[in-house]
Amino acid sequence: MKDFLKFTLATITGIIVSSVLLFILSIGVMFSLLYASDAEVTVPQNAILKLELDGTLAERSQEDPLTLLTGSEQQTTGLDDLLTAIRKAKEHENIKGIYLETTALTANGYAALQAVREALADFRTTGKFVVAYGDTYTQGAYYVASVADRVLLNPQGMMEWTGMASAPLFYKDLTDKLGIRWQIFKVGTYKSATEPYTDNKMSQASREQQTECLGNLWATIKADVAEARNLTAEELDQAAERMMLLQPAEDCVDCGLADTLMYKDDVREYLKQLAGIETDDELHTLSLEEMMNVQKNKPKDKSGNIVAVYYACGLIGGGPAGAGDIEADKVVSDLRRLKEDEDVKAVVLRINSPGGSAYDAEQIWHAVSELKKEKTVIASMGDYAASGGYYIACAADTLVAQPATLTGSIGIFGIIPDAQGLAQKIGIGQDVVKTNGYSDFGNLMRPMTDSEKALMQAYVERGYDLFLSRVAQGRGMTKEAVDQVAQGRVWTGARAKELGLVDELGGLERAVEMAADKAGLDTYTRMEYPAKKSAWQQLKELNPAGYVKARLQQGITGRLLRLTETPARFDTREALQARMEFELR
Repeated sequence: MKDFLKFTLATITGIIVSSVLLFILSIGVMFSLLYASDAEVTVPQNAILKLELDGTLAERSQEDPLTLLTGSEQQTTGLDDLLTAIRKAKEHENIKGIYLETTALTANGYAALQAVREALADFRTTGKFVVAYGDTYTQGAYYVASVADRVLLNPQGMMEWTGMASAPLFYKDLTDKLGIRWQIFKVGTYKSATEPYTDNKMSQASREQQTECLGNLWATIKADVAEARNLTAEELDQAAERMMLLQPAEDCVDCGLADTLMYKDDVREYLKQLAGIETDDELHTLSLEEMMNVQKNKPKDKSGNIVAVYYACGLIGGGPAGAGDIEADKVVSDLRRLKEDEDVKAVVLRINSPGGSAYDAEQIWHAVSELKKEKTVIASMGDYAASGGYYIACAADTLVAQPATLTGSIGIFGIIPDAQGLAQKIGIGQDVVKTNGYSDFGNLMRPMTDSEKALMQAYVERGYDLFLSRVAQGRGMTKEAVDQVAQGRVWTGARAKELGLVDELGGLERAVEMAADKAGLDTYTRMEYPAKKSAWQQLKELNPAGYVKARLQQGITGRLLRLTETPARFDTREALQARMEFELR
């Protein structure tokens, strides 16, 4: 018996020690891989930049340390890295062309895809080639690839070209069965975020604005593809009506969407021909990561002038506790430091946000206004700069958006549940003792009184009036004129320019150029803020629940989760929301 216990204890100890050593070894391997990837890269003659358009396209790249340990195939590509790599390839004499290998590229909107497409078009002006190949093209990936000199498709491949749709879910019947009622307070005819709780279908106003947004976006996409592919908008609509995803690959060539059917194994020889490389010679390709390490240690401009690009991406957090990706306290603190930095001559506020807390948006608006007193401030809009996202942008000197950006949505709403019916269903009762009439205001176990509803509606209307004032002040318009294009209505960037809500159409690069021009800078160094977190910082700050959620939000599973998570987005601690609430698919 003693020997049994001895051997059992030794086995358990060995397992524990081995696990600890394996974990330490894994961490060591991870960091060695991370730091090895930072080595300076030399570009050989007649090289080609290979860009894999796969996974999720995010605003900024961020190394995921756990991916190296888990071997996950999920990929997130930063728009910032893509644009930088394409620009470097354009300027490097040894790079002869770009090879796009596309699969299931997804993005939150079309503005980021538009930016990549414009960068590739600019690359082609040097006379260098762009070739795209795909076993499968998602519509977003094809939109980017359509700008290439040649679009290649696998003979058994698939190409998505279906148009655009928005299909919101409605929860009214479900919450009615649960005994939950929703008390809605809003300003804005088109502010449709609360409709899933009060209706079973879109209101006429919501359908009107979504129809116009979809139509404008689809027209922009068709115009871009038609120009690149020498097709008409009518021909592209005819192709969409055929559901090309399920048609033979040959039909994609016949209707002009693709140029040639080719197996992946044959693409390498084709690229050699384009690059002027003999058949027996080696084809040198550089990955995105390698291209980022070309001239990585380029010294700063000697002038000392800095154009700062500050990223504000995601939901604007809810109240003092914070609940979003954009934390007001941090953003305010960061902008104050940029204001006080004498080397920073101009700031580009890069916004990719559908909004969130109206209170937090007001705090950031004030910080931008204070920054503008000392520096040139340009707002650059990504896929979204809507509602609270537009709120924080409108104080800038100049607003720049992509034609496909979704912006506007100038409106406010509040939503407070009444769970009395649910409590009764499950046998919970409640009584109250209070000293004053409103002492139990916000009690979710009873419906609001008429006087409470009136107070809440007045509060929402004051928030909307303040929103109008901020936009009017920033845009040089009257509040009445702003109200005409507000009412919670979402606009594309192209329409927003026509309506005076933005100043110029273009991407981040154009915004940086404008910032330097307005600040009177001939030479400058571009710096990005906030600084990206190191792998070690990410490990220290890792929230397991948040990490699992982030993983689940990728791919098809993520699309399903995003459809069903809407009710969880509303934090009752923060009464006023300036948020856009429909997604395009």
